[in-house]
Amino acid sequence: MIYRFRVILDNDTTDEDVFRDLEIRETDSLEELHNIITQSFGFDGSEMASFYLSNDAWEQGEEISLFDLSDDGSARLMNETSLDSVVHEAQTKLIYVYDFLSMWTFYVELAEIVDESEGHDYPNLMFVQGQVPDNAPEKQFEADLDDSFNDEFEDGLDVDDYDNLDFDEHWN
Repeated sequence: MIYRFRVILDNDTTDEDVFRDLEIRETDSLEELHNIITQSFGFDGSEMASFYLSNDAWEQGEEISLFDLSDDGSARLMNETSLDSVVHEAQTKLIYVYDFLSMWTFYVELAEIVDESEGHDYPNLMFVQGQVPDNAPEKQFEADLDDSFNDEFEDGLDVDDYDNLDFDEHWN
């Protein structure tokens, strides 16, 4: 069977959507999907990358990396993971991050499963929409606002008033 993916650049900096529609065999590895993604978006493929399992809300789950950088050699690797073992009708979404310094982030979604067509080479770039920006879109990392700790460390001291901080001169 052939998996058809839409790979969308997480890009809030332009009005234009940037995505690629790809076809790849269900038995191919995540490394082969990584290769066609990097090629179709114009990257040289020399940077570190990882896929993350994702749910319908695009929450990042288990990491599957290009190289094992773990201390104990226990990382799940792209070249050892077939597409059909992580993506199927019930699990259709992955997050793909390329170049951890620039943090190019992509939403990878299984759009369709079809029969293999004779005369087609796979993986296959089916459709291109939009131009990749010169630089990765900046990520906005925001914490949930929680005011419950605002007063936790308020003790009424003026740290700029050194004369009244009550330090014992012989505290040693």
